[in-house]
Amino acid sequence: MIKSRFYQTLFELNASPFIAKRLRSFAESPMSRPLVPSFAKLYAINLEEAKDPIATYPSLHAFFTRHLKDGVRPIDERADRIVSPCDGKLSIVTDITDDSRFEVKGQSYTLAELLGSQQEARRYAGGTVCVLYLSPRDYHRVHVPLAGRVLSHYELGDRSAPVNEIGLTETVRPLSRNYRRVTRFDSAAGVYEHVMVGALNVNTIEWTHDGSEVAKGEEVGYFSFGSTVVLCFEKGRVAIDSSKIGPVRLGEAIGTIQNG
Repeated sequence: MIKSRFYQTLFELNASPFIAKRLRSFAESPMSRPLVPSFAKLYAINLEEAKDPIATYPSLHAFFTRHLKDGVRPIDERADRIVSPCDGKLSIVTDITDDSRFEVKGQSYTLAELLGSQQEARRYAGGTVCVLYLSPRDYHRVHVPLAGRVLSHYELGDRSAPVNEIGLTETVRPLSRNYRRVTRFDSAAGVYEHVMVGALNVNTIEWTHDGSEVAKGEEVGYFSFGSTVVLCFEKGRVAIDSSKIGPVRLGEAIGTIQNG
């Protein structure tokens, strides 16, 4: 019961900055190590996929940000395929309005809010947005859906509201107010936005990639407890497969590049 309440605090509550800092310190400390087995059991995590044995993780945070064994998330290498950048639950918004407006879980957003720039948001009018929500059981390292080149990279926001089924339906507007890391890539599908949205009490996004070039499926960062990835594509450049709405895994094809 105590362990379940601790996990609820991590993944569902919007704690004060002081509590968030304490939770993160605890999750990163050796004192959290005894919680790792119960965490894995509670969220039915597939331990066979983890790169290292469960007993070797020094903290809950280390286990949460675990690497996977080589080959358990094969990347679809077909040149015209767009792959999922992470494990998660996919939703798709097509035909973004001219004022860059789109809706997620009954909340209306604009890309200008998400990206922090009205000028850049205009680029995606009529385009497509993919939202991938990562649950506690998912692999929490984030990759890229396409090979490409980094054009820009910046941070926005300072909140840490939940980005889950609860948070997305409340008035906190996490996708436009939470701390997020926005990276603009140039690719075979044109320019697109790769947005990592932090959430919950341990609100951390770590960028792990060096350099300006990325290969399809390459890791670029990871989340610490609670997260969402948003992809924004220009009009006519991609066709996302609606049959993929729902659970997806890193590396599987979710759409195709269009010729424009």
